[in-house]
Amino acid sequence: MARIYLSPPDLAGSELELLTDAVESNWIAPLGPHVDAFEAELAARVHVPHAVALSSGTAGLHLALEVAGVGKGDEVWLSTLTFAATANAVSYIGATPVFVDCDAASWNLDPGLLAAELAAAARAGRVPKALIVVDLYGQCADYVAIRESCTRHGVVLIEDAAEALGATYRDQPAGSFGDLAVFSFNGNKIITTSGGGMLVSPRKDWIDRARYLATQARSPARHYEHEAIGYNYRLSNLLAAVGRAQLRDLDRRVEARRATNRAYRDALGHLPGWTFMPEASHCRSTAWLTCATIDPAQFGASRDAVIDALAADDIEARPVWKPMHQQPIFRGARVLGGAVADRLFELGICLPSGSRLDDAQRARIVERIVGARARDARG
Repeated sequence: MARIYLSPPDLAGSELELLTDAVESNWIAPLGPHVDAFEAELAARVHVPHAVALSSGTAGLHLALEVAGVGKGDEVWLSTLTFAATANAVSYIGATPVFVDCDAASWNLDPGLLAAELAAAARAGRVPKALIVVDLYGQCADYVAIRESCTRHGVVLIEDAAEALGATYRDQPAGSFGDLAVFSFNGNKIITTSGGGMLVSPRKDWIDRARYLATQARSPARHYEHEAIGYNYRLSNLLAAVGRAQLRDLDRRVEARRATNRAYRDALGHLPGWTFMPEASHCRSTAWLTCATIDPAQFGASRDAVIDALAADDIEARPVWKPMHQQPIFRGARVLGGAVADRLFELGICLPSGSRLDDAQRARIVERIVGARARDARG
């Protein structure tokens, strides 16, 4: 049987038409009309007026910190339960990462912990320059509470919405809550340009600055003039054409992933020790990945035993993100809390969640999960 991947690319069917247009118009070099259109269409979709298309979501995080004025010696607080790119961007600019725990009710950054720690930091005179909040696995964080804390203490809020394009919080789209927000179009995301990202902001001056820096910081002159260190971070016109086709298909993709999440809940939710990632009442998640925790004492098999059983049938599954405060490269970094993220990593599993996953594939996955439990019980 064919391998089942965690989150494979999904072609909408109209990519070739737009790619052909780009090729036939000879706009195959970086930039071009599809880049402009992709920026405008995504900005409209997420209700943010300004956007710049980039080579990756990581580039977006890097530039977000730069245009917000974060630099060497500044502290940046960020979600600890995330992919390394979020924390790596802080290191790129020489700032100091401080990792913040999540709450068990949403798996996202804990707003109560944040409020208490920011108040303590203000009393000590060491308020961070910026906060990066991750919309984990397609679910938005609690931005009313988080925004209130950031506003009170003058902290720039950056929303890492890499996994959440198409999600909503209080009926507003992911990516619309930060002073800056970042999306990823990596091959495993809701939509993909094979590689790419987008930085959005209500502030035109910040997006203009990001666009300048992303294009090797070329000043307007007849010759090549550079007054700042720049980067080669812009998205190509060809890839933007792919992104436009994918964006038009976004709603179907989100609905497909949410349907898979419901199917998993129906099939596995009754099993002892099996607990799905909660969907907060104020959120509508994309269910980019369906995640759960497995209590081995109740379930009858460990998380790793389940992953191994799936792998034996050529089904990809993974642990949830290893918290950044546990990563060797960030050893010694300050962490606020951490116990919740530690437990989620110890017990958490990510299941195949692609937007073309069908009933037969889901049944195969469920059968292997149940089989792993029975096999461990017998053993």
